[in-house]
Amino acid sequence: MSTILDRVAKIANRFDELTQIMAEPTVAADFTRLSEIDRERQEIEELAQAYRRYEVATIQLQENHALLEDADEELRDLAALEIEALQAETEALDNQMMALLLPKDPKDEKNVIFEIRAGTGGEEAGLFASELYRMYIRWAEAHRYKVEELSLNDTGLGGLKEVVFAIKGKGAYSKLKYESGVHRVQRVPVTESAGRIHTSAATVAVLPEADEIDVVVNDNDVRIDIFRSSGPGGQSVNTTDSAVRLTHMPTGIVISCQDEKSQLQNKLKAMRILRSRLYEIEEQKSMDALGAARRSQIGSGDRSEKIRTYNFPQSRVTDHRINKTVYQLDSVLNGALDEFIEDLAAHDQAQRLEVMSAELA
Repeated sequence: MSTILDRVAKIANRFDELTQIMAEPTVAADFTRLSEIDRERQEIEELAQAYRRYEVATIQLQENHALLEDADEELRDLAALEIEALQAETEALDNQMMALLLPKDPKDEKNVIFEIRAGTGGEEAGLFASELYRMYIRWAEAHRYKVEELSLNDTGLGGLKEVVFAIKGKGAYSKLKYESGVHRVQRVPVTESAGRIHTSAATVAVLPEADEIDVVVNDNDVRIDIFRSSGPGGQSVNTTDSAVRLTHMPTGIVISCQDEKSQLQNKLKAMRILRSRLYEIEEQKSMDALGAARRSQIGSGDRSEKIRTYNFPQSRVTDHRINKTVYQLDSVLNGALDEFIEDLAAHDQAQRLEVMSAELA
């Protein structure tokens, strides 16, 4: 912990230094420089303040330990009580400073693009994919995030083969990034006359929505095919060549959009999805370069990993990454995901703290 405290002390000293610099007349008169210094200062302010409180609490602990040797019994009792409170405070500040030292994920503030696809289980998997889509919409509505459908391919029987949609709002990715993986459902299908429980699955991918500055797509790398829309979708379906298929030749990624009447709108939506897929590929390369010891199993976004089971007979939802089970299936499917999201974030933070502590040891 001493190594970490040394690091935090330097940051706190830097905060004090920046505060003094901002008070200099020449800096105060230069708005651009003042803004840059203030931005750096704000980034470390919370950590610096926690360290200064830690310093005060540590001094008070030492003073109260000295009072335990006092002849006055009442004073010794008061010192013992104060020591107990101060130890709890310093422990809390230790944890806070450790958490604040963790590097922030620059993607956390981004919007997200969800891709939900029916997996094994036939029509039942398509119905489950549709339920997951509704679950995330309800969660987004409860948190006042905006939902934008980008592409939808249904089964015609109430289920979904695939749906791609965006959830837009500050911090959307930070909350929803743990949803990537295989979601499994166990229940008796409507068509099952013998009452046997079937297991089906759907895959969920959560991608941070990439801006144009994040990923530059070379026009020469993309083949654009225009075709006639098919399936449900309004008057333009089967009458106009408005559907767009993008093929990114270097990676083989294919994106199709046909939900809009305008060919341009479908192309723009497809490009948004393509940029986010390419961004994910580059991020995964960076993660692989860091090595297994520094990768978080929670935040890896591995689509092949079974992360959660929704068991209808027992009204049970189990997240296998943190061994958490709740018996409130209906509530979860109605968007009550916060309990899982918070526990997954806490688990992820604990893992990263463990890695950071080992690196600093």
